[in-house]
Amino acid sequence: MTAGTTTRPARSKAATRPRGRARAMRFNHHKRWRPASRKGDVCGYTLDGTTCERRGAHYCEPRADRVVKFFAELLVHPAGALANTRFVLASWQEHEIIRPLFGEVHWSEQWGRYVRRYSRATIVMARKNGKSAILSGIALYMLCGDGEESAEVYGAAATIRQAGKVFEPCRKMMLKSPLLAARLDHVKAARRIVDERTGSHYEVIPADADNELGHSPHCFILDEVLSQPDDSLWQAMRTGTGARTQPLMLAITTETSQQYSFGAEFIDEADRVLEDPARAPHHFVFVRKTPRTPDELERLHRLFPGRPDLPVSLDWTDEANWAWANPALGTFLSVQSLREEAKEALGDRKALNAFLQFRLNQRVSEVSRWIAMDLWDMNARELAPNPGWIAGRLEGQRCWGGLDLSSKLDLTAWCLYFPGGELVWRFWAPQSVAPVLDKYTDGKFSEWAEDGWVTLTDGDTIDYDTIYDDIETDHNLYTIIDATYDKWCGEPVRQELAKRTRMKMVESDTTFTRMTPPMSEFMRGLKAREYAHFGNPVARWMADNLECKSPRDDPDRVRPVKPSRDKTGKRIDGMPAAFFAIDGGLRGLPTPSVYESQGMSL
Repeated sequence: MTAGTTTRPARSKAATRPRGRARAMRFNHHKRWRPASRKGDVCGYTLDGTTCERRGAHYCEPRADRVVKFFAELLVHPAGALANTRFVLASWQEHEIIRPLFGEVHWSEQWGRYVRRYSRATIVMARKNGKSAILSGIALYMLCGDGEESAEVYGAAATIRQAGKVFEPCRKMMLKSPLLAARLDHVKAARRIVDERTGSHYEVIPADADNELGHSPHCFILDEVLSQPDDSLWQAMRTGTGARTQPLMLAITTETSQQYSFGAEFIDEADRVLEDPARAPHHFVFVRKTPRTPDELERLHRLFPGRPDLPVSLDWTDEANWAWANPALGTFLSVQSLREEAKEALGDRKALNAFLQFRLNQRVSEVSRWIAMDLWDMNARELAPNPGWIAGRLEGQRCWGGLDLSSKLDLTAWCLYFPGGELVWRFWAPQSVAPVLDKYTDGKFSEWAEDGWVTLTDGDTIDYDTIYDDIETDHNLYTIIDATYDKWCGEPVRQELAKRTRMKMVESDTTFTRMTPPMSEFMRGLKAREYAHFGNPVARWMADNLECKSPRDDPDRVRPVKPSRDKTGKRIDGMPAAFFAIDGGLRGLPTPSVYESQGMSL
């Protein structure tokens, strides 16, 4: 929506719910997703006469109670409207962050006891929702309440001054608590809080990874991930946690405006874990972002069905859409301040971008991640054990082809689209690319090649003859009506394929004009569960990487965005190939010959 416009976009079906009085949320922490594991004896953790009798991976209520009580009984709010009052966690702070983060445990074979399941946490929400206070409380708990001897707790941000915004509330909380003030010492010159009883300390460090390789953090807190130039500090601290029994790497941030950055990748990974917790069972995420597109709005309603605080439309001026990204709204975050900023944003593009990013937690970019993985997984239909299994089921059937040819040094993709919604891919890459892509897929790329999902050709460049041979094989196996290709592929490729197969070759490109119809059809079909990708792991990886771009003045037009291969390690080649094939399907089947319908008369 452009500045100065108040007309609401059409609401998605999922968002047209009545807006009455907000309902109190009920939480059943025992029903959260967790790995199915029965390892370990009865938990037996006891607090104030309550003993956990569960076993295996579970939510341990007494452990969570311990942290909640630490906040309420030992801490006070250091500033703001609640200054000098007991730090009683708000419902969303308690039940959506603190209790799951500290209450989820699993059995550790290495340590022979139950430990926290989450060793990593990412919190993404709009500014001024009390993040400094809750981070300070967590830092103090990890310092002196977690039972860790010689605990090292560190806070970092882009600058020492920024990191001090978490340290200062922490120091004030300590001084305002008689018990903590008596136990802890503040070393002003070093910006350090020390617990002599356990030999533990909390301090602020600079965002300079070269100087931070000697630490053994029990807890590391990184404030405003978007301000970090790269992942060097995060990795330096993460690799130092190996000797700790239950370390915690905690990052909190607001959305970034830089699409290709460490912050963007960090937030995108949290989004993926939100969709699929099994992707990283050790990673806790709390992500509150106002949706930018109808697809993102529908995704939220699928992931959080029935939540009373969900956005109801894409209208950024509608106050009903503010609460999701601002869970503190109406308590310690002023509604009036947001109203004033929204009014200023109506006539000022710069103010609008600031409001969208910092108040609604939106990525201010024309590029957005396009396919939610829950939608993708709904369209597997059946999981194929190998590529040959798919070919045997579709042999002889009509289909359309799509070819996305890369440079000689990278991946090339070929996709066949069948009228029944089946999608079948081939991928080729030079052998030299495998180690590079293994780095970004945890070694899976080479496994996919071994299982036949990718064909690796010898050397540093793709062997085009292998591509021609495989497409010719498909031409003999199926009835390919035509093949759409990116004109960037080049005329020699078209000529060679036409000579070998006599297929009709249709030129296309990845502009808004050519991509909008097949991409729109693909998204419609995904939602209707009309496709069958048979669980192709390479295609899933590429679908997960896919980002699209829309003009600000016409959000219904879309095209795929090729990622920076050198910087991100992402590949999407299989998706444009699928869109080219679907484009052929939209053109339809050829008109039947009169001889096919009536036969020949002599």
